[in-house]
Amino acid sequence: MRVYENSFLLFVSALDYIESRLTEELSQEDIASACCASLSSLQKTWRYCARSSIGEYITKRRITLAGRDLINSDISVLDCAMKYGYNSHEVFTRAFTKVWGLPPARFRKEWKGDCGLYPRLNPEFVKGADTMNVKKFDVSEVYDYLRSQAGSYVLCFDIQNLLPINENLGTEAGDKVILEAFRRINEAAEENMLCLRIGGDEFVMITESTDRAKVMEIADKVLAQNGSKTAYSGGEVAVSLRCGAIVIGKSLKYSVLLDDFTEVIERARTSGKIEFK
Repeated sequence: MRVYENSFLLFVSALDYIESRLTEELSQEDIASACCASLSSLQKTWRYCARSSIGEYITKRRITLAGRDLINSDISVLDCAMKYGYNSHEVFTRAFTKVWGLPPARFRKEWKGDCGLYPRLNPEFVKGADTMNVKKFDVSEVYDYLRSQAGSYVLCFDIQNLLPINENLGTEAGDKVILEAFRRINEAAEENMLCLRIGGDEFVMITESTDRAKVMEIADKVLAQNGSKTAYSGGEVAVSLRCGAIVIGKSLKYSVLLDDFTEVIERARTSGKIEFK
């Protein structure tokens, strides 16, 4: 048990260090030193907890934040590249395109909606034995916003068969499926509707609407694309989602919200249609 606790503390320390320095020079040796750990111990612990490498996490977080900057400000592509540690426009463009499927200039013109494709990891996801009611990503920054939307619908989506796609076709195919799912959800959302990725294959859209028919119409726009394919380096893979809808309670508890999410998605998984709770 002590070994597990020490590993968890190392992971949290490394996560905090990384997240506070995403716009600074950041080496894995520096992270290990700041956490009083060997580089090999840090890398092993990180991969066990995050299911990815440290370098992959840093890249995806930086590119996610870069996408948000490009959408929400007039920063130039070159300045954005320099801000997140890329010493050339070309290197940044390659990294950005790998994550978002579009080069930065096209992304700024074409992407609609939120840019939270890879949010900060939630350390609670790896802390407990039972992670069914703890989501992979930390969305605490929008908790006050969720509370302000009591009585309105949240649309809950999850990707069908992401695990076998990752296992059989590889994580590159899985990443393309995640991106395509997020694109469809964002595209269907209206301008005031915030879309979030909260788990490995799970997303929510905060609709700010109490109109069940309107919410159903939005969900139908996403689900109408089920079975359409997206490309990856090995060919094409079909992308399909499930959907449920829950109402934000007046006295919101995050654990209750996640319980409701799990329940409505399980019902959608069984019924094959949009479920409401």
